[in-house]
Amino acid sequence: MATWNYLGLQDSTSPLMEQLMFFHDHTMVILILITSMVGYLMASLVTNKLINRFLLEGQLIEIIWTIFPAIILICIALPSLRLLYLLDEVNSPSVTLKTIGHQWYWSYEYSDFLNVEFDSYMIPSTELNLLNFRLLDVDNRTILPTNTQIRVLISAADVIHSWAIPSLGIKADAIPGRLNQVSFLMNRPGLFFGQCSEICGANHSFMPIVIESTPTTNFLDWASSH
Repeated sequence: MATWNYLGLQDSTSPLMEQLMFFHDHTMVILILITSMVGYLMASLVTNKLINRFLLEGQLIEIIWTIFPAIILICIALPSLRLLYLLDEVNSPSVTLKTIGHQWYWSYEYSDFLNVEFDSYMIPSTELNLLNFRLLDVDNRTILPTNTQIRVLISAADVIHSWAIPSLGIKADAIPGRLNQVSFLMNRPGLFFGQCSEICGANHSFMPIVIESTPTTNFLDWASSH
């Protein structure tokens, strides 16, 4: 059973990722039905000897196989457009986090607090303990509150990076001289891992992202202690 988990999406952490997973399942059902039907028709054509030498045109069937795929495309397009608008929507954020990509680490600044900023480097393999994940854990985790609307401003200092957290449904480019913006809400506590998803140089695969979702009181205690 564990093997199948690697073939699907990560467990969702935010309502937006849940919607993305629903859309993925919705689209896959449609694709499986189309593939099954086309496969059955192809097998049927190969295995039977039915012919019609006098068939010149079939307006009814041509109308059907034009309108039916159009309806299927509409059933895929409408949920997709809805999701695109939802992903771009930025609700009133309670916490604003600024992340800056460097070669090859991330810097974080909490705009709502004074002097809360730090760099986040990957923990080298030689310094890992039994609780760390190789190539995914960092020395300074990004602490954020649970059930709170969070806005992240993303930029870069040198080359193009990409800040991506699969379980949050977030992937945004970090571009020098430009601010990109994403918004999300985490509905459960935990550790959520991501990596730079833009080929940014020799150590591209060694700049992970770790979000630690904690209750609001714990987050405020952490922020006040910095």
